Amino acid sequence: MNQKTKIHLYQIFTRLYGNKNSNNKPWGTIEENGVGKFSDITPTALNSIRDLGMTHVWYTGIPHHALVADYTEFGISNDHPTVVKGRAGSPYAVKDYYSVNPDLADDPSKRNQEFQSLIQRTHRAGLKVIIDIVPNHVARHYQGLNNPAGTRDFGADDDVNVEYAVDNNFYYIPDQAFQLPDIPQCLQPLGGEEHPLLSEPYKELPAKWTGNGSRLAKPNADDWYETVKINYGVQPDGSKDFPELPQAYRHKSCQAHFEFWQDKHVPNSWIKFRDIALYWLSQGIDGFRYDMAEMVPVEFWSFMNSSIKEVNPDAFLVAEVYQPHLYRDYIQLGKMDALYDKVDLYDALKDIIQGRSDTQNITRIQEELNDIEPHMLHFLDNHDEQRIPCSEFASNAQAALPAMVLSATISNAPTMIYFGQEVGEAGAEKAGFGQPTRTSIFDYIGVPSHQRWMNGGKFDGGQSSSDELALRHFYQRLMNIALTCPALTGDMQPLRTDEDKAHGSLANKLYGYARYTHKEHALILLNFDSTRSTTQPIALPAEVVTTLTLADGHYVYQDLLNSNVQFEVEIKDGEGHIAQPLKPLTSHILQLVDIG
Repeated sequence: MNQKTKIHLYQIFTRLYGNKNSNNKPWGTIEENGVGKFSDITPTALNSIRDLGMTHVWYTGIPHHALVADYTEFGISNDHPTVVKGRAGSPYAVKDYYSVNPDLADDPSKRNQEFQSLIQRTHRAGLKVIIDIVPNHVARHYQGLNNPAGTRDFGADDDVNVEYAVDNNFYYIPDQAFQLPDIPQCLQPLGGEEHPLLSEPYKELPAKWTGNGSRLAKPNADDWYETVKINYGVQPDGSKDFPELPQAYRHKSCQAHFEFWQDKHVPNSWIKFRDIALYWLSQGIDGFRYDMAEMVPVEFWSFMNSSIKEVNPDAFLVAEVYQPHLYRDYIQLGKMDALYDKVDLYDALKDIIQGRSDTQNITRIQEELNDIEPHMLHFLDNHDEQRIPCSEFASNAQAALPAMVLSATISNAPTMIYFGQEVGEAGAEKAGFGQPTRTSIFDYIGVPSHQRWMNGGKFDGGQSSSDELALRHFYQRLMNIALTCPALTGDMQPLRTDEDKAHGSLANKLYGYARYTHKEHALILLNFDSTRSTTQPIALPAEVVTTLTLADGHYVYQDLLNSNVQFEVEIKDGEGHIAQPLKPLTSHILQLVDIG
């Protein structure tokens, strides 16, 4: 994309964000536990997100997905509870791509109009809007109620008598009926509660391949059995029924990719998803987050993303890809703007926080990803991961602050915050299908720390603890510094050298780097240790001193994160030292203010 400023993405799980109900009954109904609405995301809420230093909002769970609720009075078919995970349903089992989740609307008959109003409110607050597209799979029961003229549902024209045909949308298991997996008692539909729809089994004949690729008519319990896999023209033996993208296109423009596909026949599923994306662009959406993009051929992404960029060159396109050897393919050939930096930076930072790894891994990662680093989305929390303060991750929010500073400042990569992260949400609730440590994406539940910040809709922290308010203030300062500090738009050079051995075993918990342009620079110093301060000066290596063109002398730096803190740097014989100690779990973004 034509990126002019750094992107800060704020992820909202829309069903949960505005929910004020704190009942939190396991497997609770929408009436018992409440639900957030589009209308809860008010101008006040959006202004608080913008003031946090965010540029984009990712509204998670927008497309209409399978759920256990009766909306038949609005013409919506019921979903069978056995193929719905949780009571509120997985947002990644979409049943209608041209409509939105009726749970989120005050008037379900006007759900699309209410979402359109939210898009407009978000834009007025100076924020851009991202929603999910889940290209690999859809709900077992797909039913489009708002299809544009001429649009046919997924599978409507399939030949169901064959396992595979290039223009079939699904893969089939001919002459075999779908059977539910043997589900553990703890994950029984609705927690074992009786339901009228459970009197008859879910019926599907012939059975379709399951979303994660299982070819069994009776998938396993850990398969994505509530979904079916989309056919992109990849035959069951893995061969492709579409043109391969030449390697020469790896560094060609989106326009060149768009032109490449103009005279090519592509599978029907490609057309369907392209049209879905273009429809939402026409509704004011500014980009998409793609679920499990690596399960879909990279050629499709060249086709899809170049079509999007033809309409909106500034659309922000971010994807889940968890295999590092594929990163460059999906960025360069698939034309993604960003990929999750999960199986590298996130995993490394989590290991450092938990004492299983060394900060030297950070330098290795930055070097290995140097050519694509601006495309790697940094995060410490999202709907798939354990919440930072839970005992299985950091045990408290403060333990992750150095990692958060690093995520936001080490490069020009986009940075994501998951709602509630900035006030220390721990995800401790037993929601039902969703288990503690992660805020449930399957059930109706409240998010206590966020609810205290929300304060009945005032979004002013009126019920927050002093620790929660201090944490949010830290995040707000950090994210705004990352947006506005010119030095943080430049190159990066690590500070670590063999001299760090002076810090003994603590050196494995220290990290520092310079960010610089030709006009100015910043020094970032981090101590990941929760109990120990440095007792020896921090070295500023000769190569860094040379890069920053610092002459011998005395320099004073202001800590941008804490206006009451200054650091002094002494440069002698072309090498520098910082005498002030780094206290446990402290982070400093230092900017030069005086030369002695």
